[in-house]
Amino acid sequence: MQLRIPGPTPLPDEVLEAMGRPMITHRGGEFHETMRDVTERLQTCFQTEGDVLVFPGAGTGGLEAAIANLFSAGDKVISLSVGSFGERFAEIAERFGGELVRVEGPWGQPVDTEQLREALERHDTAVGVLMTHNETSTGVQNDVEKASQIIRKYGEKGGNRPLLVVDAISSLGAVDIPVDKWEIDVIVTASQKAWMAAPGLTMLSVSERAWEANAKARLPRFYWDFGEAKKYLRKWETPYTPAVSLLYGLQASLRLITAEGLPQVFARHERLRDMVREGARRVGFGMFAADEVASRTVTALVPPDGWSGKEVVKAMRERGIIIAGGQGEYEEKIVRIGHMGFAREVDMVEVLGVLGEVVGSR
Repeated sequence: MQLRIPGPTPLPDEVLEAMGRPMITHRGGEFHETMRDVTERLQTCFQTEGDVLVFPGAGTGGLEAAIANLFSAGDKVISLSVGSFGERFAEIAERFGGELVRVEGPWGQPVDTEQLREALERHDTAVGVLMTHNETSTGVQNDVEKASQIIRKYGEKGGNRPLLVVDAISSLGAVDIPVDKWEIDVIVTASQKAWMAAPGLTMLSVSERAWEANAKARLPRFYWDFGEAKKYLRKWETPYTPAVSLLYGLQASLRLITAEGLPQVFARHERLRDMVREGARRVGFGMFAADEVASRTVTALVPPDGWSGKEVVKAMRERGIIIAGGQGEYEEKIVRIGHMGFAREVDMVEVLGVLGEVVGSR
């Protein structure tokens, strides 16, 4: 079986082998060296000089951690959403008592950043902006850089500058996201996506502005406490028992990414994106997202006439390729192919060949 869903992804042999290493104490020198190496490599990949924290948990846990550490109940937060995962981020904030200003757009389209500008003007007490960089449910990549510029200019004009909090769970590590240059306050990702590692770790960076907000935030947190994580990180430890095997695997994958080189990793994901879109078009599929906003890590396809999304997914699985269907009202209308992390041209050739075989079988 070839796994080509939008995460978890296949793992390189080096990562699988690393996770089989013996257990060690997480309060000793060997673990300290592992944690230091992982953290410093993540800082390079995040393109940040700020703190990078690693927690055991899924990416959704990282989103919850961001909300719990930055805000207080009743805080006004602007949510930019054009898909399922943007909606999830907003729901987390709402459940924690945030006053949500929802800026929503149609699925399959990118965030309209002009609506962000208008929302900032109308809601000048907002303390945060939540945004999904790569909307995995639709295969759309949003313009975080433009959103950051709008927020900065709003602050330069004398407005209250909110924090920019970004869900990059399915894009960071595969796409050029210079965290410091774009002035992202907290960005969240997860091990099972572009990082070529197993599920179970969420990684995030914290800016100086985010630390200032953290000092004032009054939402409850214990497991997700940024302050505790940073305190222990000073001695290359974690506040509680870490997922040692997963950290071994992440360390191995980060070494592979570093060896390939970030520019080459970014270019490879663009090539795979273009290859999947071109090949799927040739066999009769439509594109759910326009080329200019297409995700580098997952492509959402509209099946040819006479096919439902579920039928395509089932037929592909029967032929040894596992892809994903749509979500929500698009469950039957689209299919999604992941091409992130440990993904090569030869893998996509096989996927596209089987895709053509499926639709040609009628």
